[in-house]
Amino acid sequence: MTSSARFVAFLAYYYCLLLFTMASAGDVFDHGRHGTSLAQVQEAKTTRCSRASVAGPPKPLLVAAPCDAGEYPVVVFLHGYLANNYFYSQLLQHVASHGFIVIGPQLYSFSGPDTTGEINSAAAVIDWLADGLSSSLPPDVRPNLTAVSISGHSRGGKVAFALALGHAKTSLPLAALIAVDPVDGTGLGNQTPPPILTYKETPLHVPAPIMVIGTGLGELPRNFLCPPCAPLGVSHAAFYHECAAPACHLVARDYGHTDMMDDVTTGAKGLATRAVCKSGEARAPMRRFVGGAMVAFLKKWVEGRPEWLDGIRERPEVAPVVLSVVEFRDE
Repeated sequence: MTSSARFVAFLAYYYCLLLFTMASAGDVFDHGRHGTSLAQVQEAKTTRCSRASVAGPPKPLLVAAPCDAGEYPVVVFLHGYLANNYFYSQLLQHVASHGFIVIGPQLYSFSGPDTTGEINSAAAVIDWLADGLSSSLPPDVRPNLTAVSISGHSRGGKVAFALALGHAKTSLPLAALIAVDPVDGTGLGNQTPPPILTYKETPLHVPAPIMVIGTGLGELPRNFLCPPCAPLGVSHAAFYHECAAPACHLVARDYGHTDMMDDVTTGAKGLATRAVCKSGEARAPMRRFVGGAMVAFLKKWVEGRPEWLDGIRERPEVAPVVLSVVEFRDE
């Protein structure tokens, strides 16, 4: 083969490899190959004779799972401040369609500034999974509980960090941590207890890989009456700054703090998700991005398949939103 022929063959190979990388990276932003089920699981009821019951979880759950028989990794997703877990049903099903069981506990209906109760409740849910989750899944669907991944949005992202840092002990090892536009208070110097950000040079030593997803509009007020939903200094950039490797940071430029929620969020709380936070034009692209980024990260660090996350890193334009930040802190 002549040198020119070898060069042409190399270009063809590189072009095919590039197309494969773009396609595989983009695949995670679409619904996966699995059909999904979505089930509500009621919390355990106490009786006069017993203070607790193993029949149900310690908090109500929304469980998204593949319909196909098999064993799948488990992800716990923690809702944002004063939100309902079912506001994320489309996001949870997106992740589940790619081969994950996603558990969304309803940690509370109303809560004050202290997140200690939420941290303890989330830990109790994780401890319940080993004994109780299998009965809440479709037939022949089995959870792989050798480790569990923890994710959360807004204040739920702070709670996810708190769990990973050992603010409450859990019985299952941590596989990965994903914080979606996490918030640690109402502003710099006004963290909600217990504070997570330290503002020190020493990084937060989480015993697992970390993904931080941010929004470009979350740090901006919707109007002069509503403060930012993810204030500067206590939001995604501050969290990523304190993360030890391995970690990554992706920011959707034109989307807001609640734009990964369902298209329709009902009730007073649902209306507030649109009325209080500055938002982008439509939720579907942001939801596809968040779901796909979560899947790509979990595929790498839970299943040992890095090609989807590597594809996003090399070709961020495959994402359904414009990314203003693409940062990776390697091991």
